[in-house]
Amino acid sequence: MHMDSNAVDGGHLRAFIERIEKLEEEKRAIADDIKDVYAEAKGTGFDPKVMRKIVSIRRLDKHKRQEEEEILDLYLSALGME
Repeated sequence: MHMDSNAVDGGHLRAFIERIEKLEEEKRAIADDIKDVYAEAKGTGFDPKVMRKIVSIRRLDKHKRQEEEEILDLYLSALGME
């Protein structure tokens, strides 16, 4: 799609771009904060890899989580790993 540059509202576009850039900066700062919390937890003896898995599981709704757990159990059983 080709647009005539005269048809683009530069000020409006710039405002969107600047908002996105600000949010990206905030996202990086939050990601750094999350890494710091995992590092702190590791320093007190917790396993960050397992904690990440728990966070991922808790993000799922109950039905989806149960479904995944049942499939995991089925697969582990098929591999003789129960």
